[in-house]
Amino acid sequence: MPERANVTSVEAIKEFRSHLIVYVTKARPALEEVGAEVLRTRLWLQDTQRPYWEGQIKRRAKILEEAQQALFSARLGNLREATSAETAAVTRAKRSLEEAEGKLRITKLWTRDFDNRVEPLAKQLEKLHNILSIDLTKAIASLSETVKTLDAYSEAPPATGDAIPTGAGAQVPSATTTTPDDGGKQGGGAT
Repeated sequence: MPERANVTSVEAIKEFRSHLIVYVTKARPALEEVGAEVLRTRLWLQDTQRPYWEGQIKRRAKILEEAQQALFSARLGNLREATSAETAAVTRAKRSLEEAEGKLRITKLWTRDFDNRVEPLAKQLEKLHNILSIDLTKAIASLSETVKTLDAYSEAPPATGDAIPTGAGAQVPSATTTTPDDGGKQGGGAT
């Protein structure tokens, strides 16, 4: 049995620990950015898009009303026939209003369903964030202690003496002894 352990992979543990630290320092901000982006998207839907499309509906409805008034005035005036430009303006205004109403419907749908669709993914993100913050931090500390222990163990002087430990503090004397007068033969008796 060798007197010292042959510890050759302490550098590999140190390198793994340093790579783990780099991973944690890069992954944690990325997860925080994703969480912030989810919140920004929710607020964008609720606070920006919904009021925007509601305002667009009002504005486009007013444009449609004005185009219909112009077309109606042209037809009533008997002075001239309604032009294709006036008819096209009404058609464009209707399409524009329908588009805004469709966008508002989609925005309301996403506002209503956003949490249901995103929440399962956000929970997974939170679990990963906890792993990074708690478990991997503990793992880095454990690797540091392992490196310290292995460094101390590899620098410890070898055990000396004739006794070989065999259990709960028991010492067994060496079975072979040599003396200079017996020519290197084992045993202590006369030949």
